[in-house]
Amino acid sequence: MATISSINSSFVRHETFCRSMRKKGLLLDKRRSLRIQAAKAPAGLEMPKVEPKLTEPFLGFTKTAEIWNSRACMIGLIGTFIVELILHKGILQIIGVEVGKGLDLPL
Repeated sequence: MATISSINSSFVRHETFCRSMRKKGLLLDKRRSLRIQAAKAPAGLEMPKVEPKLTEPFLGFTKTAEIWNSRACMIGLIGTFIVELILHKGILQIIGVEVGKGLDLPL
């Protein structure tokens, strides 16, 4: 099984730039470290004594709910296509919206 390796062009340009800077003596260190620290809490803020134990919600945006929502959407979309195919009308014409004449809203 053959693998093809690809290199991002911006990475290649960066490496070429670093090499040329090292040759000129302008870039001494090959790697530099970056230290990141979190901001301090404001004065007077009380930290909770016990961390709450959260469980996955039974209702709401869970993985199972989203899978079932997407399945229901796919079934509804296919059902709409079948109804349009059988009745030879678009879904908007079926529910009573006139098509091709604009919305005729008073502005």
